[in-house]
Amino acid sequence: MSRTSSEPSYIALDARWQAKARAGRAAKGPWPRPARHSAKEVALKRALVHPAWGHRKIWAMVRHDGHVVSEATVLRLLRDEGLILPARYQRERRQLAQRRKAAFATEPTGPNQVWQLDFSEFEATSGGTWRLAGCRDYYSKYEHPFHVSPTANQHDAIDAVELALTDYEAMFGYPLAEDCPIDADTGEPLPVVTIVTDNGGPFRSFRFEAFIAAHPELAHVRTRVKTPGQNGSRERGFGTLKYERLYLDEIDDALMLAKRAGTTASNTTRSAPTKPSPSTGPRRCTWAWPTRRSRHFKPRKSCQLLDAGQNHPPRESTKVRAVPNGLRRAGLGGAKQMATCAQGGQHPRPT
Repeated sequence: MSRTSSEPSYIALDARWQAKARAGRAAKGPWPRPARHSAKEVALKRALVHPAWGHRKIWAMVRHDGHVVSEATVLRLLRDEGLILPARYQRERRQLAQRRKAAFATEPTGPNQVWQLDFSEFEATSGGTWRLAGCRDYYSKYEHPFHVSPTANQHDAIDAVELALTDYEAMFGYPLAEDCPIDADTGEPLPVVTIVTDNGGPFRSFRFEAFIAAHPELAHVRTRVKTPGQNGSRERGFGTLKYERLYLDEIDDALMLAKRAGTTASNTTRSAPTKPSPSTGPRRCTWAWPTRRSRHFKPRKSCQLLDAGQNHPPRESTKVRAVPNGLRRAGLGGAKQMATCAQGGQHPRPT
C-alpha cells in the first residue's frame, strides 16, 4: 500500500484519538489482558490471605491450584492491585554506595566523627551465649560502654547507640545534638557522627532506621555486603577485648562478663586531650591502647637460663656437641652422654 492511499486511514485514526482525548479517556488502550483476567480471582485470594508473601510464592500456589499462568503475569497483577511493594534494588544500592563514599571520602581528622557498631558473641563457662554490642570511635579507638544481652536484635542495637550517646554527654557535659552545624539554606541541623554497621538484620530494620532518623546528630551507613574490612576497627576492638581481658579468666555469667567488659576501657586505655567542656574546663578522653607496637615500647626481658655462666666460673668447654647418629641408634644419646659431651669428654663408641 502506497503512502498516498494510506493517508485517509491515518487521518481517521488521529481523529479517533483526538475524540478520546477530548472526552477525557486514554488515547490508546486499554488492551485486552486475558491472562490476567483468568488468574485474577485465584491470585487475589492467595495474596489477601497471605499479605507477607511475594509474587513468586503466590505464583507457585496459583500453579498448584491448576492454573497455567506465568510468574510475570502474577507480578503485574499484584502490582496493578497495589498488593506488592515496588522493588528498587539498583536505586537502593546506589544510595548506599553514595553514602559509604561520603562517609569515608576524606579520612576522619578527629574523634566523634565516625562510630563503628557491631555484635560479638561470648560463651560463659556456666552455659549460655551472650552478645556484646558497642560503639567504637574510628579515629581515637575509644570504646563506649558495651551492651550485654542474650539476643542481638534491633532493640539491642538501639540500646548500644543510646549508651554511646549517654557516655558522650557524661564525658563532655552536654548532648551530642548541640554540636550539630546548621544548614544555611534549610536551617536544619546536620549530622555530626556517622554510625557504620554491617548489613545484619538489626541494622536493616525499620525500627533502627527510625531511631537514627529521630536523632539529627546521627547518620547511618552500611558497609558493602561480605566486606568486613570496612568495619575493621570494630572487629579488631572485639578481638582485643577478648584476648586481653575476657580470655584471661573464667567468666561464669553475664554479670561477670558485663563487669569485665565495663572495666576494660579504664584498665587498658591511655589519656589524650580532646575537645574541652565549657562547664568543667579542659577534659581528657581515653581511647584504647594502639594495636601496633610503638617505637618507644620497651619489650619485656626474656627469661634467662638458670645456668648460663653468669655466676659460675667458666669451664673448659661449654659448647654442646651434637650427638652422633650412631649413638642415637645405640641408645647412648641421653642426658648423661650430653653432660659428658658438654664437659669435653668423649663418647664411648658403640660396640
